[in-house]
Amino acid sequence: MERSIRLVSVVFVLVLLLAATEMGPLGVEARSKSSKEVQERTCEAASGKFKGLCFSSTNCKNTCKREQFTGGKCRGFRRRCMCNKKC
Repeated sequence: MERSIRLVSVVFVLVLLLAATEMGPLGVEARSKSSKEVQERTCEAASGKFKGLCFSSTNCKNTCKREQFTGGKCRGFRRRCMCNKKC
């Protein structure tokens, strides 16, 4: 019985950890920067042309540039290519 409770606790903590990595620190960044930096923030969107899991940020960045973005990075637990540009 004690072993199953421990297992459930470990699984619960892992799920919380994965959820936190997907959400990212977006809300905290906007509050901690000055008004000038907030105006110059970047917008993010998932790449429409990148296929498969994203393990190389260089490949992601090149794909995003072909999609008229300024750059891109691999993000999150699901390893998606996220493109960015100035808003």
